[in-house]
Amino acid sequence: MRALLRDIYSTSHEFVRTFGAFQLFFLRLLQHSPRMLLRRPGLVVKQIYNAGALSLVIIMVCGFFVGGVLGLQGYANLARFNAEDSVGTVVALALIKELGPVITALLFAGRAGTALSSEIGLMKATDQLSAMEMMAVNPVRRVLVPRFLGGVVAMPLLVAIFTCIGLFGANVVSVNLLSVDVGAFWQQMQLSVAMDDIREGIFKSIVFGVVASVLAVWEGYNAIPTAEGVGRATTRTVVITAISVLILDFMITAVML
Repeated sequence: MRALLRDIYSTSHEFVRTFGAFQLFFLRLLQHSPRMLLRRPGLVVKQIYNAGALSLVIIMVCGFFVGGVLGLQGYANLARFNAEDSVGTVVALALIKELGPVITALLFAGRAGTALSSEIGLMKATDQLSAMEMMAVNPVRRVLVPRFLGGVVAMPLLVAIFTCIGLFGANVVSVNLLSVDVGAFWQQMQLSVAMDDIREGIFKSIVFGVVASVLAVWEGYNAIPTAEGVGRATTRTVVITAISVLILDFMITAVML
């Protein structure tokens, strides 16, 4: 019994300590972000390219086929009620409010998040971060903040692209393959999708961008400086980001409803 209580206490203590350290780390990133945007915007733009532009292929391909699947499923289910013309509304609401932000965040974690985590972890394993400190260069401000800001800025842009390509995929399947009237497809969508729905999608994309980016740089910066440690940090980045995104998606949806 004592051993069980000791294990519970040590686990709880470690969780609280890690959570507190994570909060302080996040505050340090926020503290240095305005100065980095004003003094070294080129570093941030480079990281936006690395996190955003290099993820466009997987985002666009997945967005097209997710939209196509939604078009197929929406048509098959709405045909039971003779409401095939509303398939555009169903696809648009699903992509804008839920699937666009969530799937993009998961793809971002699998592509850009792992790249950020492994890159920072390798810099730590090869003592590059220690060398910066020896030269009086703050590695948090010089290395971590640009990557954090790049992910935060890139995520809403990737979500917008994913949603647009998804709508195009749904249009191709519904209109060209299933013979849904193109005018009804887009008109029903325009009449049913409100600005509140778009704001919800934008808010989720920003929150998920912050979460995915800060978790990636956190895991990389705190990785054990070995090949195995970097691999574990990369795996934790994907797992923790996926869990956090899904939990936050439920919480945000519940609050906004």
